[in-house]
Amino acid sequence: MTSTPKRVPIPKNGVDYRGKVVLAPMVRSGELPSRLLALKYGADLVWGPETVDKSMIGTSKKFNTLTSTIDFTRFPSNSSRSTPIDQKESVIYRLHPTKEYGRLIFQLGTSSPTIAVEAAKLVARDVAGIDVNAGCPKPFSTTGGMGAALLQTPELLASILEALVKEVGEVYEIGISVKIRLLGTPGKTEALVKRLCQTGITGLTVHCRTTPMRPRERAIRDQLRMIACICREAGVACLMNGDVANRDQALTLAEEYGVDGAMIATAAEANSSCFRTEAEGGLLPWKEVVTEYMNLAVEVDNRWGNTKFLLSQLMPGKADVAKKCQQAKNYRQVCEILELDDLYDKARDLDERLGITQKAGQGIEKAKKRNQSAKAAGRNSDGHEDNEEHHHSLLSGRGIIAASAVAV
Repeated sequence: MTSTPKRVPIPKNGVDYRGKVVLAPMVRSGELPSRLLALKYGADLVWGPETVDKSMIGTSKKFNTLTSTIDFTRFPSNSSRSTPIDQKESVIYRLHPTKEYGRLIFQLGTSSPTIAVEAAKLVARDVAGIDVNAGCPKPFSTTGGMGAALLQTPELLASILEALVKEVGEVYEIGISVKIRLLGTPGKTEALVKRLCQTGITGLTVHCRTTPMRPRERAIRDQLRMIACICREAGVACLMNGDVANRDQALTLAEEYGVDGAMIATAAEANSSCFRTEAEGGLLPWKEVVTEYMNLAVEVDNRWGNTKFLLSQLMPGKADVAKKCQQAKNYRQVCEILELDDLYDKARDLDERLGITQKAGQGIEKAKKRNQSAKAAGRNSDGHEDNEEHHHSLLSGRGIIAASAVAV
């Protein structure tokens, strides 16, 4: 007689990760329209982008009647300046209470049990689970002791999970999980996974790369069976992440390595219809996917800068229409380029709400004047740009300044 496998109980308002193919947490590609697109094409669950705990604290929760979404908003932090009377609140997190119901996992960036609990409580009633990011290798996360930095402080990570399980998971009856990366040796990975599985979590995802590795480097899967075995013995669901291209491959890999499911990241960023099986037709043409994305982005008042970035990922870079869209200044212009006539009026109204109604010609002239002024003001007597202006230029080139400038 075979014994029933041990399983950590799934809370009433939580969700079991087993048998699931899900959208991975991605900073720009995990915003609401991207999540809704993934769900439309068959994702079983969606992870939101890593949201830092301190950014959530102090937010106001509001139901947006225009978009039918729940928005967590706050005024930008300007400790040295008074807040202008007409300044708009920034949307820190936006979710859809019906379309994402029971399928949204909120990923938290944190390095403190106390602050993690305080932030998680704000959103706990509106999500199916809280996932702690212990795998992001980017400096914006690791500098504050978050993300992959937590892999070097396993007891701190365990204490964060234990606090969330007790003070959030048990109280709101949702699951708590964690996403990690491989450590330097199988032995270290094994010790970490065993410790984390003792915290009361319902799920663990392993990104099959070490912290120094980058996406272009092939995922390492030789530790997966060991990790899956530890999780199975502890009754914790185990997902894999890294170089998963589509639903069919995800299910095949899960069976091969004994894990319970898989996350799709880069492939979903390029074409969200990767969640469709081959039997369902597989990948859809990019134009069809882009049209659906645009409809969703307009429907939920997505930030223009984020939408423009996602279009650059969803469209072939060499296509003439893609180049034109990257020169567009607002939703209306994209609708004109893509000939989305049915969406035009809604796009125009959204542009007005976002304050991006300027015509392309006006934008070009303003940009020229700014560039001329910058060149005149940013040169020293020896003819070289000063360091501050040069640093600003470098950041702009990497999209950092531009990303903050379009936030609404």
